[in-house]
Amino acid sequence: MPPLPGGTQRCFQAILLLALTMLLLAGILHMDVGLLTPLLGGQAEGPPVINVMFLKTHKTASSTVLNILFRFAETHNLSVALPVGSRFHLGYPWYFLARYVERLEPHGPQQRFNIMCNHLRFNLPEVQKVMPNDTFYFSIIRNPVFQLESSFTYYRDYVPAFRGVESLDAFLASPWTYYNRSASLHNALARNNMWFDLGFDNNAHADDEGYVRARLADVERHFQLVLIAEHFDESMVLLRHLLRWGLDDVVAFRLNSRSAHSVAGVTLEGQARAKRWCALDWRLYQHFNRTFWARVHAELGPRRLRSEVTRLRARRRELMARCLQDGVAKNKSQITDPQLRPFQSGQADILGYNLRQGLDNQTQRMCQRMVMPELQYMAHLYALQFPEKDPKHIPFLH
Repeated sequence: MPPLPGGTQRCFQAILLLALTMLLLAGILHMDVGLLTPLLGGQAEGPPVINVMFLKTHKTASSTVLNILFRFAETHNLSVALPVGSRFHLGYPWYFLARYVERLEPHGPQQRFNIMCNHLRFNLPEVQKVMPNDTFYFSIIRNPVFQLESSFTYYRDYVPAFRGVESLDAFLASPWTYYNRSASLHNALARNNMWFDLGFDNNAHADDEGYVRARLADVERHFQLVLIAEHFDESMVLLRHLLRWGLDDVVAFRLNSRSAHSVAGVTLEGQARAKRWCALDWRLYQHFNRTFWARVHAELGPRRLRSEVTRLRARRRELMARCLQDGVAKNKSQITDPQLRPFQSGQADILGYNLRQGLDNQTQRMCQRMVMPELQYMAHLYALQFPEKDPKHIPFLH
């Protein structure tokens, strides 16, 4: 075949290039656009959400979430609704009242805060007195069998129903022997504790279907998101997407976790008994486990979720190698800096971290924020936010 004239050849090349471009565009248009987001930095359009209320439930990985929120607040110079005076919680186990929050001007006009995340028993009208109207509300829950096991170990000396009981299995074999309804506020950690934290009656009848459905609907109406502790990384990916935060904003090390030897196994029979004893929490967990995955698939899709979880875990490994001595958590006797020692409770051996030596100042500050235990970080933010007030005193550090 003779060669094409110059002009014809250039025209043919242009047509071929146009055809290839159209094919490429067609492929992109049929691609899951969500898959491109990680390549573009993973940020959804719009400014980050800065008004956030996190209902910190007990023994649900909530201390790790609190650290994420404290770090975000400090990094972006946001205000945090902190407990008044020497307190370390917002009135728990009583219903939250706005007066439990420290204010710049106690008798002045009502002050609003950006972040609220300390332990409280949910009371929406009072929360709304200190949080803006556009606040994003979320919480986290855990399988109640293992949430109860953690509570039993951690609060054994504090909860009347747990005192003097040999094991959780022994408690579950005859719970009414130890549990007293009249001491319900102090015994709330022994039965349907997540239901209680949400502001509901933890001794209500779980077989009252109308009541249970109405309370689940209340949670759905008041909270934009309920996370699942057993799927923490997936939870952080979804949270980051909804808040439009950066990757490092949700990367975290596990805080307030126990050493393996202080985690007690629960027999299969004990697990079944725990689900019956904490039937309201079990209904809560089943319901929001379903809605969580429905939300994940609607917002992200499975392939983007896998991609984002992989990125999150890789970044966490990178920061652990950079920040931590030996790259692992340490038990209480191995932690060298008293300011990084977590509070110890009951029979739990709460792990903490040692930072690597020789870090530059900027890296040191970043790493220290990531490993700072809950009480110390709260006291740190309180001192920053209210420098004119007496600092919070942490007894076990002195």
